Amino acid sequence: MPLEDILEAYRRGEIDLAESQRRIQAGFFQDLGHTVVDHNRAARTGAGEVVFGSGKSAAQISDIIRAMLDNGTNVLVTRLDEAKYRALENLPGQARYHAQAQLLSIIVQPAPEAAHRVAVVTAGTSDLAVAEEAALTAEFYGNPVDRIFDVGVAGLHRLLARLDDLRAARVLVVVAGMEGALPSVVGGLVDKPVIAVPTSVGYGAAFDGVAALLGMLTSCASGVSVVNIDNGFGAGYLANSINRL
Repeated sequence: MPLEDILEAYRRGEIDLAESQRRIQAGFFQDLGHTVVDHNRAARTGAGEVVFGSGKSAAQISDIIRAMLDNGTNVLVTRLDEAKYRALENLPGQARYHAQAQLLSIIVQPAPEAAHRVAVVTAGTSDLAVAEEAALTAEFYGNPVDRIFDVGVAGLHRLLARLDDLRAARVLVVVAGMEGALPSVVGGLVDKPVIAVPTSVGYGAAFDGVAALLGMLTSCASGVSVVNIDNGFGAGYLANSINRL
């Protein structure tokens, strides 16, 4: 309930002081016992709280989803494996689960569509799970997304064939494992921000994505920023923030 409505109800004597305080506090956060849901995050940051599914039980996630829906908030749950998803209770009809990205979205009120496009680019098919997490996150926040997949440096002609699409985006998320070279190449071809996402794809010396992470952090291309290993959500969120400027 908006603050003005709570104060007006109190002024008219419809609720007492204690109930007024409870409703005002509920507009900022809600203590579920196991989780304190931040209902005010969208007002502060422009985007509501996102639920990290890993490490939480299905019952806890169900409680959090219910609290967010009761507050009229769109719901995004990341790192939600399929077994845990199937154990969730009382999901609404508009709930959408994306198994490859391990992501659940529930849209109560669609976000305004951004005027510009985000491109999500992958080096290889093995990077798709992380790339889809990024793409679906950007779409959750109302961004049109172009998916440009499997265009890594081992076959550079594939990337050059999509050069017009790359340059049409306002911000690019570039996802790569192995040695992580693709963001540097893309950064040298476009005049837009590049968000590099290292993945844990690769043989032994890739060190579960550490080699790609270090390569991206030492990129010689200007305008490349880097998120953590396999952090597709963080890249999609940042792409939305940049695209909305």
